[in-house]
Amino acid sequence: MTIDGFAVDLGGTKIAAARVEQGVVVGRVQRVTDGAADLPVQLDTMELLLAELGFQHGERLGVAVAGRVDRDGNWHAVNTATLRAIVAAPLGTALKARFGEGSLAINDAAAAAFAEYRLGAGRGSYNFAYVTVSTGVGGGLVLNGRLVDSGNGLAGHIGFTSSPFGKSLCGSRRMGTVESVAGGRAIAAAAGLPDAKAVFENDPEHPAIRTSAQAVARLIADLTAILGLDRVAVGGSIGLAPGYLDKISEALATEPELFCPMLTGAELGNDSGLVGALLRSLNPA
Repeated sequence: MTIDGFAVDLGGTKIAAARVEQGVVVGRVQRVTDGAADLPVQLDTMELLLAELGFQHGERLGVAVAGRVDRDGNWHAVNTATLRAIVAAPLGTALKARFGEGSLAINDAAAAAFAEYRLGAGRGSYNFAYVTVSTGVGGGLVLNGRLVDSGNGLAGHIGFTSSPFGKSLCGSRRMGTVESVAGGRAIAAAAGLPDAKAVFENDPEHPAIRTSAQAVARLIADLTAILGLDRVAVGGSIGLAPGYLDKISEALATEPELFCPMLTGAELGNDSGLVGALLRSLNPA
């Protein structure tokens, strides 16, 4: 399959657009995400970024977004603290009207999981999970070669599962979730600093970072118990931060061997969501 086209990845902190050739990002531009923007404004930003890369109406485009994308293409912000104006927004329909029939919307972590399974750290695995740790915690699951989805778009939102380390309210409105203790917002709040980047720069051994890694390790063990995972890749700005994967490995090693799948970093790095969105638009089944 020729993997050429364009992609957008709209996350909790940034929105990036890319031109992809043969599955490799060859051009990339980005801006800070406007968490208060509604769908038309978000589309305007996408259009501006894509124009910088030479996108023409009708070219193949995959758009990965934080939140749920249901089977009808409607976009729902599960974490309302991140995207405050997105409620059942008709993203799929709007993308086709704005950019052409070759456009497709997908959850950002699901897109990353699909790319890593096909082209990166998940190649050759049977039951594979991608875990992203950044502003929040998300994921995607590929079981027996098939990306797991659901009618309501909630499949793969593994950060909203319960954690023994979590004691606060999550943006999903659930109490004591993995995201509430392991995500970047939680790390920053625990350390009393403006963002997780500042925590890593000032004290990479801060207890909040270690607790985050422990919560993710427990999540991986739980997913393995349910799904029989043989491999897990970790990505995201925090997931790929120096030393973080080692902390997950240390915590996971305290689990019985049966619950410890092969653990690796995401090979495609921060491009996995972009490449996966385009790849899924080329192979939507």
